[in-house]
Amino acid sequence: MPTTLIVRDETTGGKTTNELSLEFLTERIDVRELIRSRVYQEVQDYNREQQQVFRGLVQPTDAEQAVNGFRLRKPRQIDWKAQFEKATEAFDAGRIIILVDNRQASSLDDEIVLGPTTDVAFLKLMPLVGG
Repeated sequence: MPTTLIVRDETTGGKTTNELSLEFLTERIDVRELIRSRVYQEVQDYNREQQQVFRGLVQPTDAEQAVNGFRLRKPRQIDWKAQFEKATEAFDAGRIIILVDNRQASSLDDEIVLGPTTDVAFLKLMPLVGG
């Protein structure tokens, strides 16, 4: 049975700016899988719906900051793999902080045990530009 996890983006002041529901087939994942699943889901949602604003972890190339996300200058499909690469680079460089049950993840290989009360927050310390 899949495990559903709600992840949210927060400001450094603790304000929630976005939430996303992710499903995992296992109860144990690593931070890399968490980022991959999140980026893949948000890019798939955008590419399917082609909304005016992309609400994602990483700013796509050729996009500008909008009130609730990023506005692409020309509508197009976003490459989730490029977004994932930029997101993992940003995590490794400390530009993204991931808190799991109020503890900071330190490595892409850190294990996360998913449960009904698992709490995950992403904090972006600077704008991230990707695919």
